[in-house]
Amino acid sequence: MNFHFMKDLSEDKIRGVLFGQAIGDALGLGTEFMTKSEVRRHYPDGLKDYAQIVQDGHRARWREGDWTDDTDMMLCIAEAIAEDGEVNPLSVARRFKQWFRHNPMGIGRHTHTVLSIGDYEEKPCLVAEKIWQMSGKRSAANGAVMRTSVVGLLRQDVEKHAAGISRLTHADPRCVGSSVIISLMVHSLVYQGETIPVEELIKVGNRYDSRIEPYLQMTQEGSLGVLQLDDERTMGYTLKTMAAALWCVYHSRSFEEGLLAVINEGGDADTNGAVAGSLLGAKFGYAQIPVRYMAGLVRRAVLEDMAEALLEMLPELK
Repeated sequence: MNFHFMKDLSEDKIRGVLFGQAIGDALGLGTEFMTKSEVRRHYPDGLKDYAQIVQDGHRARWREGDWTDDTDMMLCIAEAIAEDGEVNPLSVARRFKQWFRHNPMGIGRHTHTVLSIGDYEEKPCLVAEKIWQMSGKRSAANGAVMRTSVVGLLRQDVEKHAAGISRLTHADPRCVGSSVIISLMVHSLVYQGETIPVEELIKVGNRYDSRIEPYLQMTQEGSLGVLQLDDERTMGYTLKTMAAALWCVYHSRSFEEGLLAVINEGGDADTNGAVAGSLLGAKFGYAQIPVRYMAGLVRRAVLEDMAEALLEMLPELK
């Protein structure tokens, strides 16, 4: 394989990560917070297109084909990296706070609590740690893993930066470990064209929390049903979102097949779709994403501009 072909291939996959995340987020909104039975009732043949999304009180707040807070926060990270030419966690935290000041729709309870603290911008990790401690160290929501795909596009120190950016809002080791795992998988798919075996991911997960391993094991099951993604009590759990996305990578033969499998499970489907979409975009590339999904994104130009900025900056980033 010659250098130019490898370069073109990685560029295609970098675009695939950004667009895959946004598409998964926008389409997953259609089944967010639904049980599987509710998904079947609203979408008897499955949700496949933005135009099908039911316009109830929750979903009507967004335009058809628009993404939610998951991709907004990913773009906060991407903007900070592109503008700074380096990874500066305080710069990322400032952008999170700026975004928060505009009362974003769909923001998770844990993230809202952390970003609402007055001195968050000066001491983000300390604030996040305190909020986690106040939860009895039980809060392990998926608000960090949902935005971590872009960290996997860094050329080096992916684990360090994924962990650091997770800790800006989510201190629980399950949140940190799942963010690291997703970022490492993105990196491997984009730059090596390889899927990391689950045995290797278990070694990574065990460096953070022993509770990660059982969810990694579930990615090898024959059906997503084992994860019970629509369970009301646990649908926002970071390890479920991580496992669902990895399941799609291990079992899907196309971007569309994997994405539709996860969003039609219901639950926290916009977040599950965002993370799965980013990994599927990394695996199959931008060129393999159905054109109708890209054409239907109402803020497509934002992603195009960000992709160009990152493609220009990433090779130079130290």
